Amino acid sequence: MTDREKSIIFITDLIESKLRKEREIEYYEEKLKEIEKKLFFLKKEQNVTETILDIIQNEKVLEFDQVMIKLKGNTDE
Repeated sequence: MTDREKSIIFITDLIESKLRKEREIEYYEEKLKEIEKKLFFLKKEQNVTETILDIIQNEKVLEFDQVMIKLKGNTDE
């Protein structure tokens, strides 16, 4: 094999490698977009869940306060 043939083969290998890497990058960029989208919605769902829990906890505190007020009212009589 001549030097010229070796360099032609080497260049084609480099080009093939470059194309493979480009395809791989495209693949992972697409997967990253999917993951970021899922992460966004998971965080939103987490915030909604935390808000619901806060509302429930605050409502229980209010109910407890109302019960205590009623109990104090009954003991004063």
